[in-house]
Amino acid sequence: MIIDTVPQATFYTRVRNEALGGPNPFEWKLLSSDDIFKGRNVVLFSLPGAFTPTCSTSHLPRYEELYDEFRALGIDEVICLSVNDAFTMYQWGKSQNAKNVFLLPDGNGEFTRKMGMLVDKSNLGFGMRSWRYSMHAVDGRIEKIFVEPGFMDNCPDDPFEVSDADTMLAYLKGA
Repeated sequence: MIIDTVPQATFYTRVRNEALGGPNPFEWKLLSSDDIFKGRNVVLFSLPGAFTPTCSTSHLPRYEELYDEFRALGIDEVICLSVNDAFTMYQWGKSQNAKNVFLLPDGNGEFTRKMGMLVDKSNLGFGMRSWRYSMHAVDGRIEKIFVEPGFMDNCPDDPFEVSDADTMLAYLKGA
């Protein structure tokens, strides 16, 4: 299923609020698809899971490394989405020293399902997760999407050929 606009979804995120004090100064903040995409030029890449090998050694780090180049091309935000909860995404971001890429939890898989990218990865003990892809969206309209080959439930491999930061950057430079 290929769609041309980002689907409406609710994202359950956690934000720091120093007024709360204590060891856990965070509170829930619900974000909608409109909060993230409306009136904005966004690159989003989605991956199977926080703390997983390819996601942690290549996918997120390279987007983080090239962040300034994306911004120089007029991208308002670079977002990493995963079907993980907000707590996991926060800890993964800390462990990755991610300072620029916004880690967006899709804990219920709502956005991923509506994108047509939800797959069963039970063969790895992951359950339902996102297929690896990247997209460029302007004001909620999907301008370009790069979907890894072999889309299927319980895929025996983890393809990582076209959703990488360098592919997206080359596309944006040529667009």
